Amino acid sequence: MIAGQRRLVGLGVALLAMVAISAQARVPFAAEDVFQLAWASSPLVDGKGERVLYLRHSMDIMSDQPRSNLWRINVDGSDHRPVTTGPDSISSPVLAPDGTRVAYVRRDDSGPQLYVSWLDSAQTAQLTRVPHGPANLAWSPDGKWLAFRMLVPAEAPTIGSLPRTPEGAQWAEAPEVVERMIYRADGSGSKPHGYQHVFVLPAAGGSPRQLTSGDFHHSGNIAWSADSASLYISANRNPDWEQDTQNTDLYRVELGTGAITALTDRRGPDTQVTVSPDGKRLAWVGWDDRGLGYHRQRLYVMAVDGGDRRELLPELDRNIQHPSWSADGKRLLFYYDDRGDTLLAATDLAGRMQVLARGLGGKQLGRPYAGADYAAGGQHFVYTAGSAGSPAELVAGRFGSDRRQQLTALNENLLAHRDLGEVREMTFDSSHDGRDIQAWVVLPPDFDPARKYPLILEIHGGPFANYGPRFAAELQLFAAAGYVVLYINPRGSTSYGEEFANLIHHNYPGEDYDDLMSGVEALLAQGYVDPEQLFVTGGSGGGTLTAWIVGKNDRFRAAVVAKPVINWTSFVLTADMPSYFARYWFGEMPWENPEAYWRRSPLSLVGNVTTPTMLLTGENDLRTPMAETEQYYQALQLRGVDTAMVRVPGAAHLIAQRPSQLVAKVAAILGWFERYREPSGAG
Repeated sequence: MIAGQRRLVGLGVALLAMVAISAQARVPFAAEDVFQLAWASSPLVDGKGERVLYLRHSMDIMSDQPRSNLWRINVDGSDHRPVTTGPDSISSPVLAPDGTRVAYVRRDDSGPQLYVSWLDSAQTAQLTRVPHGPANLAWSPDGKWLAFRMLVPAEAPTIGSLPRTPEGAQWAEAPEVVERMIYRADGSGSKPHGYQHVFVLPAAGGSPRQLTSGDFHHSGNIAWSADSASLYISANRNPDWEQDTQNTDLYRVELGTGAITALTDRRGPDTQVTVSPDGKRLAWVGWDDRGLGYHRQRLYVMAVDGGDRRELLPELDRNIQHPSWSADGKRLLFYYDDRGDTLLAATDLAGRMQVLARGLGGKQLGRPYAGADYAAGGQHFVYTAGSAGSPAELVAGRFGSDRRQQLTALNENLLAHRDLGEVREMTFDSSHDGRDIQAWVVLPPDFDPARKYPLILEIHGGPFANYGPRFAAELQLFAAAGYVVLYINPRGSTSYGEEFANLIHHNYPGEDYDDLMSGVEALLAQGYVDPEQLFVTGGSGGGTLTAWIVGKNDRFRAAVVAKPVINWTSFVLTADMPSYFARYWFGEMPWENPEAYWRRSPLSLVGNVTTPTMLLTGENDLRTPMAETEQYYQALQLRGVDTAMVRVPGAAHLIAQRPSQLVAKVAAILGWFERYREPSGAG
């Protein structure tokens, strides 16, 4: 089935309709260009399929932050104009059923709040003034209600009692008592005490009313019944929810009474629920928990009372994401990754599937990760599409037609004037078992195959993720500096099926090392890479593999290990999701099998390292905490290996979230490599 789907008929879309410019007029992509990039996300299509709303993202060079505003455009590409303006970013937009209003989250002086704008006028109303930000907005089919989730605070625990602080005294802050397993989260720090609950609010304004209760988080998406009398949610309401974080179920919640009914009860997640237009069926994704490192999401349908449950497309060995119903209720749309590409597809209830589009993505600016959005309305669908030469633009299609129309060209005035590195696909056989491995090569601008270039092997994180032929500012900057860049989807990568991903189950790092080194050898055989000028870097899981590589061989002149795991025992016991990592990545606790944890730790190989190795991590990283980096740095120092540690102030695990951080990350990596690059190297 997958092989047949690779031949998508009639796409005929040129994602980059760039202005014709002579090669001499172009200049290489540069660090300052990062601040000029823009991209589209979160499309919404009205019920008639005539009008599209979307979030338009750009960079604010003065505040060093990405910004987003809501824009509108007709499905034929006309009438392109803003709905919101200003420095405050918009998020979570949802379109009213009649298409006349759009609700979204925007900050005021007290924090994120819920707003509504009327599309036929410039009128906007602020609907909430709440102490905690609303999220997961959902409009009722009758247009009268907005549902959302929000934190309901709880008292923080205390131990012991303190005397009263004298009036005017300046005592230290009281100690914080921690009794929760999951008490902090990367990117936001200490988690507030309380639980996420579902609220409803009159769409015309009024008081929010809490609909769910209990000491559980209700953090999944929200879907309304067709009669606007109840909601369908995904939540983990099990007593052991902190230990078994993935075990969510679907529930129906009555609008009038708050009565809650469980509709699923299996071990494993049930999420991303959506209701058919006639209100008779639910569709959702989930998986049966087998304790594996990777489970592919499967597509299910059932009656709204929980009966007639069945799986659609059981033979599609790919991770199905974000199902939604077509306007006539005859099809379910969804997307999935396949061999480094992202496909939009539809299936009827008999399981007859059709691929609608390829090349979805472009939402990740730094590195070529997957990530996409789409929406459908009437006879049209709209999706974010990217390429190796452009971040996400909007493309529209019509059911029953092969014609696709690009609606936006947000980067045309920038990237049409830049000489980007060409991205080429390559495949090779792994030296471990002969498996077919897919990779891509970014060539320097003005590439000359007769020359010898230095190489950067750049390794993706995850590890359950995938790279593809997508725009990547970091890799383009490496290429502009004269390097050939190689990036690979080794075993463990997604988009190749469940079996391929789980080749690293309880075996990571493992033979993925052989896949990466086989890719380097395959590229060297092409003749334009200098075998004495090899460099390696990667972030998160890629940082872990980089440290593993330099512990295994001395082929590389220098390495940059970004935000790595170095010691699996300390990682599991200090990261922000300890129960998840211990359960799925090891199956045993560190004290139950310490040898298994140590055997897979790059720290166990540090005695072999001779490669000059720099470490690069955000100081606020709670996913791969700074202590992992510090352990490796101190070990390298004790061994007398050339090393440096770059600590990024204020950065969490998404180390390049701000544009200046992306630029600083690339500058540090290139600066380290330049120390050890031979002057005779090309570029």
